[in-house]
Amino acid sequence: MTPVINMAAIGEIIDRLKDLPGALLPILHEIQHVQGFVPSVSVPAIAEALSLSRAEVHGVISFYHHFHSEPMGQQVVQICRAEACQAVGARELEQHMTNKLGINVGETTSDGAISLEPVYCLGNCACGPSVQIDDQLHARVTPERFDALVSAPEAK
Repeated sequence: MTPVINMAAIGEIIDRLKDLPGALLPILHEIQHVQGFVPSVSVPAIAEALSLSRAEVHGVISFYHHFHSEPMGQQVVQICRAEACQAVGARELEQHMTNKLGINVGETTSDGAISLEPVYCLGNCACGPSVQIDDQLHARVTPERFDALVSAPEAK
């Protein structure tokens, strides 16, 4: 399914924010907030408005894990890959998650329901492995607990 890209809204965001000092990040954040991702077709307009190269804009989008060039799932599941979580089973949990969802980390299920993303610290080191589902942090997540979290909407 091809996402609907609102170039008029993107153009308005660029025009409204382009004169801010350090405008690139606020523009990218706002586009992602409105659009759900930063469409690649918006890169030339951003670059032109800020007198940057397309490569510079793309470099910022690809550097920060927060920004996405493709639409994300209705739910975003992040698994912590930091050492503290790895020490208490995050790798095994990640393998379970990819098997259960039928996708790799960095992908979205074919129905667009769930995107699985890596994160390199959720600030919950004493309670790993940690998973964040949308904006809700979950500690000491086991494979069984993960299964319950993704199958029970009220638990999210």
